[in-house]
Amino acid sequence: MTESDRLNRRAAQASIAVAAILIVAKLAAWLLTDSIVILTALVDSGIDLLASLVTFVSVRQAAQPADRAHRYGHGKAEPLGAFAQAGFVGGSALILASEAIRRLITPQPIRQSELGVGVMVLAIFLTAALVILQRAVVRRTGSVAIQADSLHYGGDLLMNLAVIAALVLSEALGSKLIDPLCALAIVAVLLYGAARLARQALDMLMDRELPGAQRAHIRELALGHPQAEGVHDLRTRRAGSDVFIELHLELGGDLSLDQAHDIAHEVEARIRGAFPDADILVHQEPAGLADERLDHKIAAVEPAAAGSKRG
Repeated sequence: MTESDRLNRRAAQASIAVAAILIVAKLAAWLLTDSIVILTALVDSGIDLLASLVTFVSVRQAAQPADRAHRYGHGKAEPLGAFAQAGFVGGSALILASEAIRRLITPQPIRQSELGVGVMVLAIFLTAALVILQRAVVRRTGSVAIQADSLHYGGDLLMNLAVIAALVLSEALGSKLIDPLCALAIVAVLLYGAARLARQALDMLMDRELPGAQRAHIRELALGHPQAEGVHDLRTRRAGSDVFIELHLELGGDLSLDQAHDIAHEVEARIRGAFPDADILVHQEPAGLADERLDHKIAAVEPAAAGSKRG
């Protein structure tokens, strides 16, 4: 197991522990206050626990080495887990929305709001500590599953603040409508986060290219070799923490096979300096060779697609 895998697993275990503690605290607070915003926070913590379990399983699966049946490794277990999390969040948000609407129709008072505020302060403290840990791990590993979990808990910080505001305002103004209205606002935030998370997971599952700046940097590194005459058919993708880079390197046709092989290794080393954990494949071919290229196929398709959009 690599250091990145160990960090991802520890972050996943920490999120499970935090979610379990908050479920117990928020359940007690909801039973004592009967507040719908605390119920939304409780359900959200339940989602977080389920999502964190999915994250732990997906991170552990993604860490498995390549085998005969999965020669590219198991990195896509991470976006699959993130996509499942988006489904959990979206479905639960809709259930909470129906309960909040019911409370708008038949408002009910909040009991012992001070206790609810105390529990939410505890939730903010634990969640903030977890988010700091997760973001540090994401910077080290690039894990999309841990990033998805961090997005959840980052949103929870805002949600917990909103819950405190709703409890305080409800008590100060004596209004029974503030509680469900704040709950509906939180539901909107949850649905937005779920949509964003699903889009990120789908991009990875569909092998979306790395950002343009990173692709340009890869091309510059390859062309920076003194004997590189051109680069084409650059393809990149990410699967969890794994990055895959493939390119065709154009070299002088008078080079021997051994010379071309050595140059390809030098180019690979240059790219690996910027992408240390990437799986890099450099294909050598003579410069000026007229062959069928992926770049040509993409160039032919894109103008047609742009024309159909304008039409």
